[in-house]
Amino acid sequence: MVLRRACLLAVLIGAALPARADAAGPSAATTAAFNRYVVATEARIDTEVNDDRRFLRLDVQDTATRQTWLGRLRAGQVVVERLQSRDNGQRIDVPDAMVHHWIGTAFIPGGTARAAVDLLRDYDHHAEVYAPAVQRSKVLSRAGNTLKVHLRFFMKRIVSVTLNTDHDAEFFVQSPLKAHSRIRSTRVQEVDDAGTREEREMPIGQDNGYLWRINSYWRFLERDGGVYIQCESISLTRDIPTGLGWIVGPFVTSVPRESLEFTMDTTRRALATSASQRNPALKSPKVGW
Repeated sequence: MVLRRACLLAVLIGAALPARADAAGPSAATTAAFNRYVVATEARIDTEVNDDRRFLRLDVQDTATRQTWLGRLRAGQVVVERLQSRDNGQRIDVPDAMVHHWIGTAFIPGGTARAAVDLLRDYDHHAEVYAPAVQRSKVLSRAGNTLKVHLRFFMKRIVSVTLNTDHDAEFFVQSPLKAHSRIRSTRVQEVDDAGTREEREMPIGQDNGYLWRINSYWRFLERDGGVYIQCESISLTRDIPTGLGWIVGPFVTSVPRESLEFTMDTTRRALATSASQRNPALKSPKVGW
């Protein structure tokens, strides 16, 4: 009976999710609304990264919540929340699509802001650090702390999805103890028959809509004997077919959160390993980056 239900669920999900290369991409209205959502989000971020009292989401929580978060962070956990940006207090509706907006925070005892930034902007090695979610990674060009990068993502949730993506990444060093970054996707193309001789990129706008856009906003703050890292992720996918949201919705909406949790925990572990290998007596001086 359990196997039968599992098979039925797989069939229903397969029927509900787009499966043809002729599926429509984001409409002009969808794109415009998502861009509006990003503008509203980045306006808030601009204010927060220049305000020491609001730089971390941790610091705007009430006393009880902040203490709970600190306990979890010191225990090596990643604290994740769902967010929703508004425009002058009004909800931003994105037609025929879903916006997935999550934020995660982690703490690495003994870590430094410089080590965190160095890890994140070392895109040539992201395929090693973030495997299997990242299969390929390469810096296409670099001008100071501004980079153009290529990443191949792999996701598997009943179906396997491979995506070739390009991004503009900017890193802003505000002090030896504090920095932030913005990584915006400039191209997202689904790969059909990935890893085979028939591999090909689906034409933009004629894919299955598993991912149309993805932006990430990182913050790094050295404090309390370590470094806090925070990542805010906004992604855009096609909407769920009417009538099957109760089946497909929880499945699809879990992917953005799980991806953020994986990225944050992997980053935390990599930085913790680096911190443990350093001799505290030989800790690098706070110099320019």
